[in-house]
Amino acid sequence: MLDTCVYIDVIQGKVPRSVDDLLGARISNHSSICLAELTHLFGRLDPQHPETPNTLKELRGVIKDDIPAHRLTAPSTRVLGEAGMLAGLTTRLTGRSKEQALLNDAILYLHALERSCVVLTRNLADFDVFHQLVPTGSVLFYRQA
Repeated sequence: MLDTCVYIDVIQGKVPRSVDDLLGARISNHSSICLAELTHLFGRLDPQHPETPNTLKELRGVIKDDIPAHRLTAPSTRVLGEAGMLAGLTTRLTGRSKEQALLNDAILYLHALERSCVVLTRNLADFDVFHQLVPTGSVLFYRQA
């Protein structure tokens, strides 16, 4: 299951070749949480900025062409409830302040666990803590190219 940073890194050409090869060779599963984070950019990006039209065009392509409906799932209500607790615990233990982003990542981590998927991400800071607290999940980390 792909973290939102994977989509963005692919668009920007910042994934290492090994990740590119992995994405080409494996079936990718997608979370509605990442879809929400990607579509959030359609409202957040400044329409007057010269790069916004091209960025939104790239995002439209990713959403339309790279996230097939039969591979897109939503987390269960159980996952949503447990993710709130996991994000809250992580916030308290680490002192991180971006609580909404942390909550989204906790939902993704537990959603992947629920679906027996591995999360692909470069977000070591959050997902490593989740994995320490809930070691039954699986995460594959990469560094930007």
